[in-house]
Amino acid sequence: MDEIQMNLLEQVAGLHEVPKGAYNIRSNGQAAGRNTTANIDIVTKQDNPGIDIIIKPGTRNESVHIPVVLSQSGLKDMVYNDFYIGEDSDVTIIAGCGIHNSGEQDSQHDGIHSFYVGKNARVKYVEKHYGEGDGKGSRVMNPTTIVELEEGSYMEMDTVQIKGVDSTKRMTQAKLKADATLVIKEKIMTHGTQRAETNFEVDLDGENSGTHVISRSVAKDNSHQLFLSKVNGNHKCSGHTECDAIIMDHASVSAIPEITANHIDASLIHEAAIGKIAGEQIVKLMTLGLTEAEAEAQIINGFLK
Repeated sequence: MDEIQMNLLEQVAGLHEVPKGAYNIRSNGQAAGRNTTANIDIVTKQDNPGIDIIIKPGTRNESVHIPVVLSQSGLKDMVYNDFYIGEDSDVTIIAGCGIHNSGEQDSQHDGIHSFYVGKNARVKYVEKHYGEGDGKGSRVMNPTTIVELEEGSYMEMDTVQIKGVDSTKRMTQAKLKADATLVIKEKIMTHGTQRAETNFEVDLDGENSGTHVISRSVAKDNSHQLFLSKVNGNHKCSGHTECDAIIMDHASVSAIPEITANHIDASLIHEAAIGKIAGEQIVKLMTLGLTEAEAEAQIINGFLK
């Protein structure tokens, strides 16, 4: 891998060198490296581009890195990755995609990730999206995440997109059985004429299942963001969805949270707030010696933490 690709790996997966444990690195639509362990197997699909990640029951304190990098302008990459997480396991999965486009044509990566999480298993899933390059071609990413949580399982999704992605449509669909919990934390920043659409739909099918969907976003310049969140309470359950956005310049943000209770013991809450940075916050930081631009940056960084 060249210097550009290694920089992309560092941005999306925090990798400065080959990671320990299981990993699969995809570069410009091709496999660039793979390693398996005694408890984690990675198998190439035969019917579609992509891989199956198979984690044995009881696996704990192990991680899987599956980053994707694109540095070829005009490349359209599509993968189907399926994760089979065994019962009573506790693992971290680090994904993410970085695109460097210095050409005239659009570069695009679409990924469909399906998670089948066994009983009483715990998963932390980290996904970062990043774009760079001075070409006129767009950097496009469209991730789809499908989640099925068995009884007593727990999954935390931490997704971040803060630079360089011109267009994205992010879709997450989840079904939870009894005592399962799904926590989603999303952070997005757009600028220029970028477009970002997020669509969450969570079905709380099992007794005492629960979800927390939290989105923090900043829209600058002439960019546009759309946040759609739908939580269906189909049993005794608890659900909470919220979207907080900072709007700047001539940007626009739409937040459409929806909750549906189909059971008398479903307890659901939704919240949405969109607004500009308060002038007194900027003034206070400027009195400490910061410029207006530095004060705005400080506030945004704190908001997206």
